[in-house]
Amino acid sequence: MNLARVIGTTTATVKHPSMNGWRMLIVQPLGADGSADGEPLIAVDELGARVGENVILTSDGGAVYDAIGSKKTPVRWIVIGQPD
Repeated sequence: MNLARVIGTTTATVKHPSMNGWRMLIVQPLGADGSADGEPLIAVDELGARVGENVILTSDGGAVYDAIGSKKTPVRWIVIGQPD
């Protein structure tokens, strides 16, 4: 699991069928001190996170496949929570 901040949203005119209906967010991974840690990522979200909010991400394949419902999905990162 990783902590990240939502810095934007993105869209795709052509995408894998498993991604239909999913929102795509641009997220900046954060280090332990809250500063940027690495390059921004694209993560799918069904929790409704907004720009400026922190989210909890996972790249665990099993969790991603279970949430998306397909083992053939190209999705790597998914929002699994929002910290208090």
